[in-house]
Amino acid sequence: MYLPVLIARNGTIATLTLNRPEKLNALNYATIDALLGHLDAIEADDGVRGVILTGAGERAFSAGGDIPEFARSVAESPEAALRDFVARGQRLTARIEAYRKPIVAAVNGLAFGGGCEVTEAAPLAIASDRALFAKPEIRLGMPPTFGGTQRLPRLAGRKRAMELLLTGAPFLPERALELGLVNAVVPHADLLPAARALLEAILVHSPLAVATILAAVTRGINLPIAEGLLVEAEQFARMAPTADLREGLDAWIARRAPDYPGRWSARAGA
Repeated sequence: MYLPVLIARNGTIATLTLNRPEKLNALNYATIDALLGHLDAIEADDGVRGVILTGAGERAFSAGGDIPEFARSVAESPEAALRDFVARGQRLTARIEAYRKPIVAAVNGLAFGGGCEVTEAAPLAIASDRALFAKPEIRLGMPPTFGGTQRLPRLAGRKRAMELLLTGAPFLPERALELGLVNAVVPHADLLPAARALLEAILVHSPLAVATILAAVTRGINLPIAEGLLVEAEQFARMAPTADLREGLDAWIARRAPDYPGRWSARAGA
């Protein structure tokens, strides 16, 4: 049976693969819905602590939204396009951005439009040296709709983002690295091992500490610094009563490797 998103698990890491290679892994409605469903299930699974998101085939991570499907929604009504396409895509990128477990986008090829926006939303990303990025929505007579007008300027700066958004010109992975869109560019054959190695370097730490750092950065990055510091303090307050913090401190003092329980206390909450 055809599945728009494949899931594979290796230890504590789940790999989600966009599975429409014949369509350059375009994000049709079924693919977005399936991806959201997998993310919900993984977040509730304590046995999975990190996620790699990549694309099937050799050509594309994702070429963006499924334009024929989107065009049908536009033809139906503006309300249908906003409901079916815009709201759905923004729900996906917001989910990825605010996810409580680390996600690494492993960009294996084209990352155009919505594929680029997914990369922007992911907290971490590694690109193959075969990757190619673009913000081509202007060529369709429209702005980006999955968050690209908001996240790219925050990552790259207003003027550099404006150039990419207003020209639609493709850019190489090295440029994506310079702009802060990805963490590293690696040889194509090394992409998934590099994504896994990055996650493994994170997952040796307390899963609760990882979750609080993700939350503090995501919630605080667009706030004034005083408000952001309150978010940081709030996230520490969640950690303070946990066995993970006590274990981390005890292990540091004893000069031994920590063994984190990874469970919230009743006072800390989930």
